[in-house]
Amino acid sequence: MAKVLLVEDDQDLVSRITKWLSLERYSVEAVGNGKEALELLRESTYDFIILDWHMPELSGVEMCRYFRANGGSTPILMLTGKTDIADKEAGLDAGADDYLTKPFHPRELCARLRALGRRPSQRLSDELKIGGLILDLNKYQLYRNGTEIDLLPLEFSLLEFFMRNPGRVFNADILLERVWPVNSEASPEAVRTCIKTLRRKIDIDSEPSLIKTVHGVGYKLEVSESAEKKVTADHA
Repeated sequence: MAKVLLVEDDQDLVSRITKWLSLERYSVEAVGNGKEALELLRESTYDFIILDWHMPELSGVEMCRYFRANGGSTPILMLTGKTDIADKEAGLDAGADDYLTKPFHPRELCARLRALGRRPSQRLSDELKIGGLILDLNKYQLYRNGTEIDLLPLEFSLLEFFMRNPGRVFNADILLERVWPVNSEASPEAVRTCIKTLRRKIDIDSEPSLIKTVHGVGYKLEVSESAEKKVTADHA
């Protein structure tokens, strides 16, 4: 599940893009201005950024220029109502990788993201690794310390989301929004049940659970420094 940061202040468009991309198995995190987006980019990594040109506080072009100047390499797809070639040049020169003029069809948006993902220097990683876990996204398989673990599709998606966001805490409502199918009627109890089952499958009896409960807040995937050193030593 590729992770997308959507930077757009039109809430109706945010809702539509989130729905479209969720159906294509993208995980979407949305913010309404460039300053918030830069704060998130300092804390997390994303596979793609969808960036609106016109936003309050910091424009898409300004944000793009700042992000690139500070070493940001995430592929950026810029959205705008501007059609003049000079405006397109300004966006691309600021560091955007592609440009999509509003209004647009959701199929074109998804096709452009797929094209960005195929670029040799920007291809998504085929594997996620943390704390002895290896999640093979192509083969749809999970291994812990070399042993294959069978996961149901929802368990796989939940673990992938946690592995893409290690150390970050998410409450049940956020997990339902980001991981569960669009229009799902699942409740926070479904999240607790899925996490309980996932722990039972991935945890080792003699070691702390990889998925921690932060009481009153939510859940996070966290591996202790000593555990990471042990995994590294075991594979040295």
